[in-house]
Amino acid sequence: MPGWTPDELAKIGQAEELQLASQRRDGSLRKSVTVWVVRDGEELYVRSMHGPSGAWFLGTQTRHQGHIRSAGIDRDVDFIVDTDPAVNDRIDAGYRSKYRRYGANIIGSVVNPEARTSTIKLVPR
Repeated sequence: MPGWTPDELAKIGQAEELQLASQRRDGSLRKSVTVWVVRDGEELYVRSMHGPSGAWFLGTQTRHQGHIRSAGIDRDVDFIVDTDPAVNDRIDAGYRSKYRRYGANIIGSVVNPEARTSTIKLVPR
């Protein structure tokens, strides 16, 4: 499985937002949504502020594949739900650090027990 290039990791990891479109059963892409993205080492992660009941998160669970755009990079990806507590602790810290200027109330929408259950690792295809 191809990984992220150092350039992709740097650009997407520093980007404010990411456009994410999941695949429908017929292979077509849903309308993209804008989400925050966090880098953890050689991996990229996103979360639903509505947890596993969020519409876009549910869409990622249909085929576990889709497309992302961020910082001039377009990639087809697999969506892998990651519920590892250690990973989620690092993702929480990543959100708090990267988006701290938005304040605790807004960051709290993606740093809470429900949102943690919707942590998705973006794996390039």
